[in-house]
Amino acid sequence: MQGKIIKGISNFYYVAAGEHVYECKAKGVFRKDHLKPLVGDDVELEVLDEEKKLGNIVTLLNRKSELIRPAVANVDQALVIFAITKPQPNFNLLDRFLVMIGQQNLPCIICFNKMDLDEEGLGETYETVYRACGYQTIQVSANTEKGLQELRNLLEHKTTTVAGPSGVGKSSLINCLMAEQIMETGSISEKIERGKHTTRHTQLIAIDKDSYILDTPGFSSLDLFDLEKEELAGFYPEFADYEKYCKFGGCSHITEPICGIRQAVEDGEISKLRYENYSLLYQELKNKKKYSMGGRKYTGEMRE
Repeated sequence: MQGKIIKGISNFYYVAAGEHVYECKAKGVFRKDHLKPLVGDDVELEVLDEEKKLGNIVTLLNRKSELIRPAVANVDQALVIFAITKPQPNFNLLDRFLVMIGQQNLPCIICFNKMDLDEEGLGETYETVYRACGYQTIQVSANTEKGLQELRNLLEHKTTTVAGPSGVGKSSLINCLMAEQIMETGSISEKIERGKHTTRHTQLIAIDKDSYILDTPGFSSLDLFDLEKEELAGFYPEFADYEKYCKFGGCSHITEPICGIRQAVEDGEISKLRYENYSLLYQELKNKKKYSMGGRKYTGEMRE
């Protein structure tokens, strides 16, 4: 029987197969081969007890992708949710999420929620900024469900990881997206009594027959994974067309004279907001490298 791991707690894996969810353990052969099943893995399982829905995972099927943080398999895209208002969006935080997602080579949809509260039409302005950078954007309202069907269409037949700060209506939006009949995860084994009360775990939520939302606390981490400051510009796709006008190769776009990026900002071709966020993140990465070395404070410049 084939299925998909929708949740993992301790050494137990909950596998959706057909209309049921089976509580499984991984066979010892995985440890020997240094393989660890991940949420999102497609697997083959053997049923040990059909009545109690118990089984063993016997084969991990080929992964099409694997994320580092959170550690999940077969994710197709990311959905970043921010509110248009209440709270006002923190664009530095949004850009940080976009860089993180870019580091994991995932296409990204930016979702601006609470359009029912947008009396000033700010959502359209925000969309214009990020669409110009090459991102797919959408406005929705979890309250009125406006734009919800369009969002469903973007998530159809895909596994989507969700990110976003608190207060933006992320949980309300996910609840709206979930199908009327949510796949039952079955009773958690008495061997892991904490299972029913564990909330800090990665879990796939079915929103359709083969469409999943990845609800995980891990993706809200704000660290940029081992990123060098020189690499940051590569995660600002709108910079690409203007870098050829920089006088110096390896231009940081911060202080050098004759910089194509800064000129494009001045000419209104690149968003000033986006450039300012780039400058802040660049300085953060520069300071991180300058002052941190193996967890010890370091006061000199590191050699390039």
